[in-house]
Amino acid sequence: MQIEPLRKDKTMEVKDRIAKTVSENDVVLYMKGTPVFPQCGFSSTVVQVLDYLGVEYASVNVLEDPEIRQGIKDYNNWPTIPQLFVKGEFTGGCDIIREMFESGELRALLAEKGVKTAA
Repeated sequence: MQIEPLRKDKTMEVKDRIAKTVSENDVVLYMKGTPVFPQCGFSSTVVQVLDYLGVEYASVNVLEDPEIRQGIKDYNNWPTIPQLFVKGEFTGGCDIIREMFESGELRALLAEKGVKTAA
């Protein structure tokens, strides 16, 4: 499911919009592009991992909103995109997610957090 970026609202700052999205979804991927049409190889890699695991996740296309694109980097003090959140916690970017997947740690984390994966 792709989430449209929450539109700018005078009462809601960028960090609040990010916090709301992260807290309302079990798994959220901030990425360049969409799961159907990733716009960078790193985002594509994380999408492939999540799809392989059969995880339901929300995605936010940072290319649609420059404030979110910079805001997500500031939110975590993490300089790159994509960024994956599981149950409200920042899990990592592409390299970390790929390593966690290859070691089995990602599937274990998802199970521990109660996120369903494919059998």
